Amino acid sequence: MKLSTAAQMRELDRQTIEEYGLPGRVLMENAGRAVTGAVEEVLGEVGGGPVVVVAGKGNNGGDGFVAARWLHEAGRPVEVCLLPAANELSGNAAANCAMAQKIGVTVHERADAAVLAERLAGAAVIVDGVLGTGVCGEVRGAAREAIEAVTAASAPVVAIDIPSGVDADTGAILGEAVRARITVTFGLAKAGLYLYPGHERCGEIRVAPIGIPTTLLDSDDLSTNLTTETEAAEMLPVRPPDMHKGNAGRLLIIAGSVGMSGAAAMAGLAAMRAGAGLVTLAVPESLNDILEAKCTEVMTAPMPETAARSFSIEAAEALLQLAENSDAVLLGPGLSRHPETSELARRLVAEIQRPLALDADGLNAFEGRAGELSARPAPTVLTPHPGEMAQLTGSSISEIQADRPASARSLAQELALVVVLKGASTVTAAPDGEAWINPTGSQALASGGTGDVLAGMVGAFLAGGAEPLAAGAAAAYYHGRAADEAASPARRGLLASDLLVALPTVFSPA
Repeated sequence: MKLSTAAQMRELDRQTIEEYGLPGRVLMENAGRAVTGAVEEVLGEVGGGPVVVVAGKGNNGGDGFVAARWLHEAGRPVEVCLLPAANELSGNAAANCAMAQKIGVTVHERADAAVLAERLAGAAVIVDGVLGTGVCGEVRGAAREAIEAVTAASAPVVAIDIPSGVDADTGAILGEAVRARITVTFGLAKAGLYLYPGHERCGEIRVAPIGIPTTLLDSDDLSTNLTTETEAAEMLPVRPPDMHKGNAGRLLIIAGSVGMSGAAAMAGLAAMRAGAGLVTLAVPESLNDILEAKCTEVMTAPMPETAARSFSIEAAEALLQLAENSDAVLLGPGLSRHPETSELARRLVAEIQRPLALDADGLNAFEGRAGELSARPAPTVLTPHPGEMAQLTGSSISEIQADRPASARSLAQELALVVVLKGASTVTAAPDGEAWINPTGSQALASGGTGDVLAGMVGAFLAGGAEPLAAGAAAAYYHGRAADEAASPARRGLLASDLLVALPTVFSPA
């Protein structure tokens, strides 16, 4: 499902008005009608009562006046708390304010904190039309006071387009933000609605058509997407009825060191659960027996090791031969940061000719030398969490988290490979700028080993023939789905092994 930035949505509005001839006032009317429907639904839940629209001076406020007019015409008690004076409005917002006043809607102009507190105290439903998608920088002044008043009120909130105070592009909270029961967004959902921390303020997100032509909404210029169940299924190659283990994908996993055999086991078993036909788990030789016991369905390959029981550089030739006989390779889970093992990892990345997923300590081997990854001879998927991303890029974690899509895109474009930036709302980005935001999963995934499961899934999908971008985005989606299936209502206590049990149940039919 395509998502837009604030700037892209403004351009779509402009094209609709100027090139297709649909007046902006019609778009505003349609937006207000969509908000009215959501308000009526919430009123039905709470048993009716007064509606208070809190309106700023922009188009969101204009949408709020349309909603107020329709609610008034339906016999609902409704009033508008307008932050500026009515004569400060312009364009369609001014026209709809005047129309609402003419039919008898009460409008409290220059509504300050005291007026807001008084009017909102009696509200059954609040409509948030304070700020729209164009706001940037910390919210201050009257808008900040209005957001704080709405937040302090007990009534459920219907937000117009985006909860006021949420950045439409990044999901950042711009000082303070409204917490909505329902967010009615127009034309296309905005990327920030699905990125944390803003996503947590949105409640149920509904995308309302308001008349923007489908040809514009489907434009290839819109390169940010939300992964849906249908799209995730379409990302993976069809599995024909006569498929067998030999053509379901042969995956080599190079993983594990003393104390981290669990990472190797989780990755290997996840790959099997994700549909790989044959998985070979290459491990330091002293760990081989325990991995054979942990992973009954996975083949193992003991490799020369260092005195610290991590991979030795002497394993290189044998691993390269195993890679040549595989469809894809996963390198990194539990590998360790032993200098010799890191040297081995860099050599393997440079020489392996198969599609490669690089995770965990495989990524850490390139700290301060990420540019070497751009020389990879075959398709590559990186699966960093924000800390690993910071080590690769030299950016801080806070800088990466401030705009996750931009961070993932930047590294993908710089290195000409696919980046799966893990975390809440995992972002998968390609070198051409295309990005997919994942909506599944929860805080239940904050548990050791879940990243190893994701890495095993990416490896399995690559081995099965999925394109790198599809392998990353689909793995993130189904990984989150498995967590949603397996997690307790409290979203605590999920083990990585619980995902393995849930995985076969969440894949959509081919």
